[in-house]
Amino acid sequence: MTTRISRNDLAARIAADIPEGSYVNLGIGAPTLVANFLPEDEEIILHTENGLLGMGRAPEPGRIDPDLINAGKQPVTALPGAAYFHHADSFAMMRGGHLDVCVLGAFQVAQNGDLANWSTGEPGAIPAVGGAMDLAIGAKDVYVMTDLLTKTGGSKLVAECTYPLTGVGCVSRVYTDHAVFDVTTDGFAVRELFGDNTVAELRELTGLDLIDATVPAPDAGAASAAPGRVGPSATSDEGNDR
Repeated sequence: MTTRISRNDLAARIAADIPEGSYVNLGIGAPTLVANFLPEDEEIILHTENGLLGMGRAPEPGRIDPDLINAGKQPVTALPGAAYFHHADSFAMMRGGHLDVCVLGAFQVAQNGDLANWSTGEPGAIPAVGGAMDLAIGAKDVYVMTDLLTKTGGSKLVAECTYPLTGVGCVSRVYTDHAVFDVTTDGFAVRELFGDNTVAELRELTGLDLIDATVPAPDAGAASAAPGRVGPSATSDEGNDR
């Protein structure tokens, strides 16, 4: 029985949903993997908050430029036509609503779209919100990439966040290793199941009254068709690991 997909497979699934022509920020951690799965024949422009527009995939071994990094200090590449700019300009892009999509990690996502991804509230924890608050509020669509369950088996999808919030009502869609969930006015809707998962099993895992919005499997002739590139704002009721 297979109930989870790998992070690389999940990153590829997210990449398939990013519309061509989008300006996109990938949060620190697992979301950076999405850059490696964007189609080379489409123009999707990656922004990194430390001041680069036109970021490319991770560099090949032996071709790392130590002066070219993303906000998580990981080595990256720059595509032809890439631009470099000051932090203030970068955050103006984020806060000014100029990003179409951002992909962030999460500690918790509430069924109303609230996001908590910068602190678990533990005493002595180091605050590390970075630019996540700006991205959560400034991007037109906020995708979350995360495991469905914590290391102790608790659900990261919750009725209400108990951790300090990053943004209020900001999440459009949640991509987990078990399934894809849309945030709607009526709560989480299961959009797509991975492996042998069922909606009933996910309801038990999360403790939430999940909406079944899954589409029946295509027939054999259509099975090889690529998923459509439609953003959540056009398909749902609403608008780290950082």
